[in-house]
Amino acid sequence: MRAWVRELAGGVGALELALITAAQVAASARSELLFRDADSLVVAMFARSVLSGQPMDWAMSSVLFLPETAVFAGLDTILPFEVDGLLAVSAVVNLLALYGAVRVVAGRRSERSAPVTWSLLSVAAFSVLAMTAVSASRDALELASLTLTTTYYAATVVAVVLSVGLARRVLDRGAGGAVPLIALGATALVSTLSNPLYAVWATAPITLLLALLLIRTTQRARIGVVMAVLLAGTILGFLGRIPLAAWIANTGAGYVEPERWSESLQYYCALLIGRLSTPGGIIAGLLVLALLVLAGFRTARASDDGTRFVATIAWLMPILVAVGAIAVGTHAARYLQPLAFAPVLALVASPHIVRVLVRVRPILAAASVALLVAGGAASVPRLSAAAQVSDPDLACVTEWIDASGRTGAGAGQFWTVRLPKLHLQNPARLVQVDHELRGYAWLVNRHDFDVGEVTFLLEDAQTVPWSLPLPAVPEEVVDCGRYRILDFGETALPLGPQRS
Repeated sequence: MRAWVRELAGGVGALELALITAAQVAASARSELLFRDADSLVVAMFARSVLSGQPMDWAMSSVLFLPETAVFAGLDTILPFEVDGLLAVSAVVNLLALYGAVRVVAGRRSERSAPVTWSLLSVAAFSVLAMTAVSASRDALELASLTLTTTYYAATVVAVVLSVGLARRVLDRGAGGAVPLIALGATALVSTLSNPLYAVWATAPITLLLALLLIRTTQRARIGVVMAVLLAGTILGFLGRIPLAAWIANTGAGYVEPERWSESLQYYCALLIGRLSTPGGIIAGLLVLALLVLAGFRTARASDDGTRFVATIAWLMPILVAVGAIAVGTHAARYLQPLAFAPVLALVASPHIVRVLVRVRPILAAASVALLVAGGAASVPRLSAAAQVSDPDLACVTEWIDASGRTGAGAGQFWTVRLPKLHLQNPARLVQVDHELRGYAWLVNRHDFDVGEVTFLLEDAQTVPWSLPLPAVPEEVVDCGRYRILDFGETALPLGPQRS
């Protein structure tokens, strides 16, 4: 079989796996995180703001979501889908990108290796982890499913895996050269520029491991160059963030609270117990444990630097990230995503052909592709249906605002306002505020606050009781199911100073 046919078959298999996984996650309670969660919508809001051509002065977190926004904006430009449809397609694209990165990690094909097959198995293991997700909570320890969202660092996950693969390509004798090094430096630069978490997930573990490999390797110069390129790209990425400082409302320094390490440990232990309390969580836990054992076994049996590097990073990265997250006192499951994507790299550390399956390998490959294609085809309508679930309460709000004909705007608090804001014809018609009607400059375009005043308020069960800057009674209360619109008519409520 020709090389391009193998690669094409691998790509088709990865697409079908992505469709199956996205459909399963979208049909579960996790769909809340894919389509409706306030935090999950920033990339879609940012991309549509860019495409609209409106003046932009965004208040972002420490993460700028540059690759994610570029991908979503591209999809929005070429596909005639509504927002939820684009979010569903993005989930599939993210998993396809992960396959591409894993394929780089698997290395070049030889007579004794089957990197395409093992790459598919690696992504299949990751897909199983994602499909065991059953919670709507962003802080559940259901880490693999976060990669399907546009917000929870999907581009960083792909970049970390790609960096491991590029480093491996340099370490494999005969697979080195300038191209992998240039690509590694560019990946480190862009990823750090967009999300400094790349330095924690990739730069630190990879650099530490390469330093350890120097002790017993004969290619010290090559490893030294890889370390230098990775560090240089990371440093340049941090320097590139300086001109964008006005858009970074939170540098992330406030999240570092080492004195709270014991609370962090208790928090993550509680998440782990919660994860293991479900059948899917037990399956995921056993799978990760098996992968870590395999990674350790392959580290011990490795016969070359490339294999040893990938096998070791598969178990070392999760340990370093977990210990580091606890040591700095963090309290967010999303920071632990290497616990899901790093262990699956054990499957591509040494992608040798299994000799006992050589004779039946073509039959197995054809059967597997056929099953994946069938599963993917069945998953398309399922994913489409999940992306088109009607939300009459949301429709009530957006139709009222779009049809109100007012020149003024309304306001709502962060957890309430973001979903309706994204689905409006003109998102600027809803301003994000706190309960005292101060502009809440967080993951939003600060130009929205230029209106200066609002004439209606949007609220739901998550809304903190209002403390308005002046006495006012709504002329009408519009009931929209889980939402209420407080319409003050001609009474204008002034916005207070911005806060973040």
